[in-house]
Amino acid sequence: MLVDGDKCIGCGFCVRDCPVEAVRIVKKKAQIDPLRCTACGVCVRVCEQGAVTAAAERPEAALECGHCPIKCWVPPSGIGACHRYRNQDGRLVRTTPLVPFAAVREIVGPDPRPEIRQPVVTAIGAGTTYPCCKPAPHIVRERRGAVDVVTVVTEVPLSYSSVIVKVDTDIPIGKEGAAVYAGKREVGMVETEQYGSKMLHIGGVNRLTGPNGFAVARTITDIANRKPVKLRIENGSRLLVQVGKPPVVDGREVAKMRVGCGSATLGIFAPLLKDAADEVVVLDAHITGLMSRHVAGTFAGVKPTGVALKFKQSTPGRYFGDHGAGWGGTSITDPLKVIDHIDMTVGWPGMTVLITETTGQNGALFEVGADGTLGEIPLTDKARFALKAIADSCEPSRVSAVYSAGSGGSARAGVTRFPIKLTQAVHAGKAHLTVGGAGGFIWPGGGISFLVDVERVLPGSFYWTPTPATICPLEYTMLVADYEAMGGHVAAMRPFKAVDPAGEEGEGGAG
Repeated sequence: MLVDGDKCIGCGFCVRDCPVEAVRIVKKKAQIDPLRCTACGVCVRVCEQGAVTAAAERPEAALECGHCPIKCWVPPSGIGACHRYRNQDGRLVRTTPLVPFAAVREIVGPDPRPEIRQPVVTAIGAGTTYPCCKPAPHIVRERRGAVDVVTVVTEVPLSYSSVIVKVDTDIPIGKEGAAVYAGKREVGMVETEQYGSKMLHIGGVNRLTGPNGFAVARTITDIANRKPVKLRIENGSRLLVQVGKPPVVDGREVAKMRVGCGSATLGIFAPLLKDAADEVVVLDAHITGLMSRHVAGTFAGVKPTGVALKFKQSTPGRYFGDHGAGWGGTSITDPLKVIDHIDMTVGWPGMTVLITETTGQNGALFEVGADGTLGEIPLTDKARFALKAIADSCEPSRVSAVYSAGSGGSARAGVTRFPIKLTQAVHAGKAHLTVGGAGGFIWPGGGISFLVDVERVLPGSFYWTPTPATICPLEYTMLVADYEAMGGHVAAMRPFKAVDPAGEEGEGGAG
């Protein structure tokens, strides 16, 4: 990397962000240590003065790393920007050897023993005892193999609760942090994006206890029970979401989620796309890909074409997209608008350029004229085949949700006279928490905060109460011996037998 001393103002941004600590400030100017620098380009990207430029040639002793798009030049005895690979005696070696499971077994921790992974009975229909210091409504035991197990169930009101909703779509729905409304009531926010999806967070204790608490509780419950719910994003889209169904964004049902970003699409389909055109552009709001400059295109044997895009380059062949209602969730509605120019000293007349998006649903083929202009031509059979291969690899778009809540409060008193012992047993894997029979994820740290996939819970199992709070069917299953040791309500424990609500023997109840 080269520093222009006249432009450098010694701000230190390059020092702050260099991943290998190769930069320091000397007399208010940046200096780069060639014995550490990997030419990863971070200093070029963060320098607001344009004072840093990339070296044209790799130092002879440096090794080019090909394990990610950055392609570091790792100096002798140096380490790559990701700190995974080292130049050791002229060869790249992984800094951490392959780790067998036995080496991490204690860190991973034990799974709950098989006998307690499923509850004796679910809490669906169990009701609630109040106040919480009363024993839970059903504490039932049964023999499983050589051990006795007990399940304690209750339909517990939880004010610390929410649903995290995943909406599979590339369509921009609103800015991260934007408010989400049900009718005119604010019930949540746009949180972030996942791969091909937008994430919403609905509810949370502060919204439940705020002025819109009833609407918040109803919205959480309706989503968790897989009912259709209309939402509106602040300065954004109108959504119809129903868990398990395709999302509807601004009145349009979304059919496909993308196969990956534009770079990943090239990484998967480059050999196929090479047969479809001389150059391929895959539009995507996250990363737009350009085949001839992408490492996958190079691997497939694609030669340079001189095509330059308008988007800002991240790494070779990978460009940061923008957001809009166009192809691939970008602002590009006319595919030709993504091309800035073609260097005809590299490109050639008759060269073909295929422009598509990460779902393969839109595609256009162009031919380059002698003056470097592009004219659209009909899609060839090979181009259609490539687009179909991308489209067929895309999963159907749908809405999914996890219910998130904390049950580390007074509800524990219905399980045991010593609530801290229940919390400790849950984290130690001695008491297994389920929601309507479905296992969830327990957050580490204090309390009993959990996540559960609502599609694993019987629809209609969630309720809300005007405290306001949502109501969740919760079960704790453990060995009877452990239950006795934690000070459980042993006197309220009953053997399980199928009894219907009328008190007659049948299936589905607990006695």
